Amino acid sequence: MQKPYVIGIAGSSGSGKTFFLKNFLNHFSEEEITLISQDDYYIPANTKTQEENRLYNFDIPTSIDRDSFFKDIKSLFDGNTIYKQEYTFNNPELTPKLLEIKPARILVVEGLFIFHYSEINELLDYKIFMDADESIALKRRLKRDLIERGYDEDDVMYKWVNHVVPSYNEYLLPFRESCDLVIRNNTDDPVVLHSITDSIANDLRVNVI
Repeated sequence: MQKPYVIGIAGSSGSGKTFFLKNFLNHFSEEEITLISQDDYYIPANTKTQEENRLYNFDIPTSIDRDSFFKDIKSLFDGNTIYKQEYTFNNPELTPKLLEIKPARILVVEGLFIFHYSEINELLDYKIFMDADESIALKRRLKRDLIERGYDEDDVMYKWVNHVVPSYNEYLLPFRESCDLVIRNNTDDPVVLHSITDSIANDLRVNVI
């Protein structure tokens, strides 16, 4: 199989990656593009108590099964389909899905550490950095974690101050200036992101697909 064109997308928590990805992927068919997310490679922490889970740092590179993540990316290069259980962030109210990740001409690799993991960074043909002002990112993070993941506000704030911001500064921010595209997403206006994804998708159709 021809090597896929690999797009790496990373960004700060609350930068709007999820909305951006959904919008971007909608420009293509399932045969044209596929997504593999670092979030589905967290080393399970569901055996921890609530207090242990609050203190556990999910925002460091060793919280990810790095070897499996890289192995599955390379397997997609070889034309293989990956079957992977979705990671539900220890939320007992969510039933994890079995993800079927099929090889495609365009491969999107998404995650906080994809630039830090040198073996993955080297595979990326185009790098997108999503960013937002800290106050705006925190507001989005609170909304997501309180509603979607069932955390309480004290836990969210503890992790933000002690884990999220330090990890962003150490493992992601140093790569911002070397990325091909930096998107400052401080508004929740979908028109702006629609315009950006339209432009990227049109360019890919001309030069890649």
